[in-house]
Amino acid sequence: MTACTALTRTALAALLLALAACGRAGPLEPPPARTGPDGTPEQAQPEDADRPFILDGLIQ
Repeated sequence: MTACTALTRTALAALLLALAACGRAGPLEPPPARTGPDGTPEQAQPEDADRPFILDGLIQ
C-alpha cells in the first residue's frame, strides 16, 4: 500500500465518520394531525392490508 492510498483511505474514513454524525438529535416527533377542510380531525382510513400481490406465493 502506497502512502497516497493510505492517505486516501484515511481521509475517506474520516469523511464517512463525520457524515454519520449528521442529523437531528433528540426524541422522535409524531407526524402532524390530519385535519379536514373545516378544521376537525379526520378519522384514520384503514389500509388495504389483505390485498393480494402476485409474488405472495413465493414468500409464504
